[in-house]
Amino acid sequence: MMKRTIRNLMTAAAVLLATGQASFADTQVAIFAGGCFWCVESDFESVPGVINAESGYIGGAAKTAKYKTVSKGGTGHYEAVRIVFDPAKISYSALLHKFWRTVDPTDAGGQFCDRGDSYRTAVFTTSGQQKAIAQESKSMAQSDLGQTIVTPIVAASTFYPAEDFHQDYYKSSKKVLTRFGLVQRKTAYKKYRQACGRDARVKELWGSAAGRLGS
Repeated sequence: MMKRTIRNLMTAAAVLLATGQASFADTQVAIFAGGCFWCVESDFESVPGVINAESGYIGGAAKTAKYKTVSKGGTGHYEAVRIVFDPAKISYSALLHKFWRTVDPTDAGGQFCDRGDSYRTAVFTTSGQQKAIAQESKSMAQSDLGQTIVTPIVAASTFYPAEDFHQDYYKSSKKVLTRFGLVQRKTAYKKYRQACGRDARVKELWGSAAGRLGS
């Protein structure tokens, strides 16, 4: 119910996004593409100050986006997560700090076991201020990492919410038939994430800084 309410609010907020404004009421929006959107949603939804994290698609030229078409490639869309947050409790800069340290920003071809354009990383900014903050954050993260970060910083275009099946997948108790058998989605998610090597690679790349939230 909470996610449906947020989605209704975000329909109105889309008007602000289209005009380059990030705020809606007392909240702001951050949009990150970090490979599998289930994982990005999981990484951010429990962060203090984050009100909601919604999986979706962004960056393509087509006027609509669905999982089947996006995952096949050719649409230009990224799997991404739109994060609604309270700037009085957490800053955009802090969210960016965490984003860099939960992905492999040196990989231009996808993320971990997920390959292809839809799994590339990107930061989609909704204002000139966000763009400046993101550029500075990227420079600092690159310095900390000691490697070239290939993640682009792109002006946000239309964000298309993903199908209900994908929302909150990481914590859903609904069952799904997978190569692991008939299991709850949250169980399938954990097995997928481990098999994909996401956390192992992030730890290898970032060491003790992996997954850390910035100030």
